[in-house]
Amino acid sequence: MSAPEVYEVPNAPLGQGRPTDEARLAGASHWRLAARRLRRNPGAIVGAAIVVVFILVAVFAPLIAPYDAGELPGRAEVRPTYIPGPSDEYLLGLDRYGADLFSQLVWGARASLLIGVLSTLLGLLGGLVLGALSGGLGGATDNVIMRFVDLLLAVPSLLLAVSIAAIAGQTPAAVVIAIGVVQVPIFARLLRGSMFAQRGQDYVLAARSLGLSKRTVTMSHVLPNSVSPVIVQATLLLATAVIEAAALSYLGLGGGSPTTAEWGRMLTSAQNELEIAPRLALWPGACIAVTALGFTLFGEALREALDPRSRKR
Repeated sequence: MSAPEVYEVPNAPLGQGRPTDEARLAGASHWRLAARRLRRNPGAIVGAAIVVVFILVAVFAPLIAPYDAGELPGRAEVRPTYIPGPSDEYLLGLDRYGADLFSQLVWGARASLLIGVLSTLLGLLGGLVLGALSGGLGGATDNVIMRFVDLLLAVPSLLLAVSIAAIAGQTPAAVVIAIGVVQVPIFARLLRGSMFAQRGQDYVLAARSLGLSKRTVTMSHVLPNSVSPVIVQATLLLATAVIEAAALSYLGLGGGSPTTAEWGRMLTSAQNELEIAPRLALWPGACIAVTALGFTLFGEALREALDPRSRKR
């Protein structure tokens, strides 16, 4: 039987021929409703704009940056007590090594995006595997996996990341592994809890009553409906990954030379020049803060859009 048609009377008061928003969207999908809420959320718009600009700068860095990463066009102009500031040739001035600061910031966006995305994907993959095993099998498997997760969560995240990066070696790959391992228990616990909540839903009981096996119900119904919170958390943890990558580079665990274009390493290089050129620390610090803010705003808005219980009325 087809659904009854809804007729709208032009200029009629609400409730007298004019369907409400809920009536118009009654047949809309969950993701379509979420997209509609995101478009109405100012925080989501601002966050998405920041993230898009960050991604575009990172992707098109060769076209935006006047100089290559690590190139030192103004090395002869730098003095121990003088670092040239903004000029027609150098938009934001030079750094302590004679590199164009604007070019370093642009190339640093690419490095930060690459580390943030790869580490979050690594953490997400590991967390999905552990969370699916724990939430799907339960019993002794769940106890063993959760005790391992609790062990990882008991160690402060930055301390754990520093330890892993120091053991794995001072390279960008070590930073990716360190941040990814720190994120694994967060995704695993979140997916496990979401799967346990879905297992008691009516559609799961109906599927079991039809004779479907536990494995089929878990993989075809429970797991797909449990992934949404994990995706939202991945968006939020991208901001954390950018900050932690900068922190590890600031501590000298990111590898590369002192002139490497990476925001955390740029902060490290600016320490000795804060009195004569504070802008060397101001610009990379601002880039880190604004980028993290963009991912956080969009992630929070996405969580509100997907979860009606936390959505602002």
